[in-house]
Amino acid sequence: MQSIDLRLYVVTDRGQAGERGVGPIVRAAIEGGATVVQLREKQCDTRDFVRYARELVEICRPARVPLLINDRVDVALAAGADGVHLGQADMSLADARRLLGPSAIVGVSVRHGDEVLAAERDGANYLAANGVWATATKTDLGSPLEWEGLRALVEASTIPMIAIGGIDERTAPLIREAGCAGIAVVSAVMKAEDPRRACMGLRHAFEYATP
Repeated sequence: MQSIDLRLYVVTDRGQAGERGVGPIVRAAIEGGATVVQLREKQCDTRDFVRYARELVEICRPARVPLLINDRVDVALAAGADGVHLGQADMSLADARRLLGPSAIVGVSVRHGDEVLAAERDGANYLAANGVWATATKTDLGSPLEWEGLRALVEASTIPMIAIGGIDERTAPLIREAGCAGIAVVSAVMKAEDPRRACMGLRHAFEYATP
């Protein structure tokens, strides 16, 4: 299975990017150490989604940073992205894999042990523990997993796991301590005054700081 550097996984948010735009922030994030970028678009039509994806392919590919598309297998195919990230209500992983092929990267959000087992069985490249701590970015996930819930998911998994939800330089070391392969962030980079410096700080916090 394809090896992926998941240490700093940046998820886009056009609303948080504001007038600066997603592209310049992604470029700065990669310069600061982002290892994966996920394009997440919930408020645009398909043509615009494909256009945004192609713009990020042009930024990510020369830097050899995988670009994944949130939810939309069709957009990933049209734009030539490296893969997709799927939620539990999206297209099944098995169907996505059939469409995208064996070399595509496919990640899956999980919150329960049975979801971990199903994703591993169907060929996920990595898992994302969704909603570790409370965050304003996602408000529909129910109660946060907290550290103990995250640790239980990591222990149930045999493939790499990242964590998302309320992660910043202060909490990043706790994610490493739980056994995760990386941290996923939205506002910590999208809202940062200096996204490059923010990514450098997050990478350092995850890799070197003592919890």
